[in-house]
Amino acid sequence: MGDSPRQSRKAVDTHALFVAAAAAFCTYFCMYAFRKPFTAATYENQEIYGLAAKTVLVTSQLFGYMLSKFIGIKVVSEMTRVRAGLVLVGLISVAELALVAFAFAPTSLRPICLFANGLPLGMVFGLVLVFLEGRKQTEALSAALCASFIVSSGAVKSIGEYLLQDWQVNEYQMPMIVGGMFFVPLLISVWVLQSTPAPSSEDLKERNERKPLSRSQRWAFFRKHWPGLSLMIFVYIALTIIRTVRDDFGVEIWRDLGVSKKPEVFVRSETVVAVFVVAFNAAAIWIRNHLTALKVVAATMCLAFAVSGLVACLQSADLVSPFVFMVACGVGLYIPYVAFHTTVFERLVAASSQAGNLVFLMYLADAIGYLGYAMIMIGKSVFPAPGEMLPFFLGSLIAGSIGCVIALLAALIYFQKTLSTEEI
Repeated sequence: MGDSPRQSRKAVDTHALFVAAAAAFCTYFCMYAFRKPFTAATYENQEIYGLAAKTVLVTSQLFGYMLSKFIGIKVVSEMTRVRAGLVLVGLISVAELALVAFAFAPTSLRPICLFANGLPLGMVFGLVLVFLEGRKQTEALSAALCASFIVSSGAVKSIGEYLLQDWQVNEYQMPMIVGGMFFVPLLISVWVLQSTPAPSSEDLKERNERKPLSRSQRWAFFRKHWPGLSLMIFVYIALTIIRTVRDDFGVEIWRDLGVSKKPEVFVRSETVVAVFVVAFNAAAIWIRNHLTALKVVAATMCLAFAVSGLVACLQSADLVSPFVFMVACGVGLYIPYVAFHTTVFERLVAASSQAGNLVFLMYLADAIGYLGYAMIMIGKSVFPAPGEMLPFFLGSLIAGSIGCVIALLAALIYFQKTLSTEEI
């Protein structure tokens, strides 16, 4: 006996969702090849403008990336599916041209090149998310997307390390080469992503229709929920700062832990982190009630912060191995960080009677989060021992974990009172 029309339709929908998840993963994985490889180099004993070269370069790209997030609050939240793919390819092309300039420009101009590289890349995540939000399976799709930035950062840095160590590639030309290696795969991934079907009628009924938002609609949503959103954004700022320190200065942190000259360590540690994080966040699709989903996720986020703070204390006392420490703090940081991308903001929009979309909230939080990280990077450049990353990272983990747990609990109390009165 053949399958019923409903079973056949369900099989087609499932296949389409797997394709969408794979395309989103590959697209954002490729983007990291244009953003992160330069951080695999240490630029030791080099200065730009009288400061440590790597700090200046990381901060320069960060300012471009941060500005892109502020621009994205408007541009990406108003983006349609029809235009998103073409815009995405154009932005990546600009980023690669900036890396070509970075390879051959005078040292004094290289920070400007990395600023130009970061400026288009900050909008890529939102453009991919345009194709995924507003579905019953959004958490699972977004988890696949987020897995890409956990694994890809380590992977492209490992590729960069191999080029530097085994092929003796110049550290300023290496990022351009890594980006070029991933350009064609990026084009294919974007083409597949653009071909994915729009949310179904069942998706629209359960998660609310997601439309491009005007300026007045964006700020009307924020004003309605600003106390709880402000607390959530505080948590996201702390996560962005700590996670990005771990990401941008992973080479230095591993070195301070006594591990160096092992490019594969990035891939090994981040793959283990990705498995734990994706499995948890994707499971949220099974919780139908939006407020219940928020409660469960918030509780797990608090547990994850507790793990991060505890493992930082253990590492300070030299009671855990470097690999266990990096994996444990990675899981502790990425579970809440990815939860914002997959569940927290998605369920807030779905639970609220106010028109909103996931992309707007993500870009509002991202913009402020990267602004906070930029301020930390500027402050770091005047620390007495700017080359010692491990103590700075450990202190950030402990203080950030405590502050985030307090803010999360306060936000949960607020949303329990407000969202329980709305249609869920």
